[in-house]
Amino acid sequence: MKSSELLLACVIALAAPLAHADTLLIDRAAAGKGMNLPQRGLSMAQVQSRFGTPGQKLGAVGGGSQHTPPISRWNYGTFTVYFENDHVVDAVLTKAGPDEIGPAPARP
Repeated sequence: MKSSELLLACVIALAAPLAHADTLLIDRAAAGKGMNLPQRGLSMAQVQSRFGTPGQKLGAVGGGSQHTPPISRWNYGTFTVYFENDHVVDAVLTKAGPDEIGPAPARP
């Protein structure tokens, strides 16, 4: 086998798992657009009322000044909600697996 053929085979072998992970993330992101996730601006009480008690509540980090407000997050398994003070700033889908590119699940 020529060195150029070997190099091409290596590139294809290394790129295959990445292409699969990207496809998975794209498919899940498209499916996630139709999901009912907490909307920006909802209070913690409203989120808990509509979505139930989260599997995990992570305490606030930051909050040392006006420019770094406290940020906390709640993990619901399939999605994570991020709060600034006590209002939603974002809700994102949790990664489906270790090879997927995207937000990582919350760890204790």
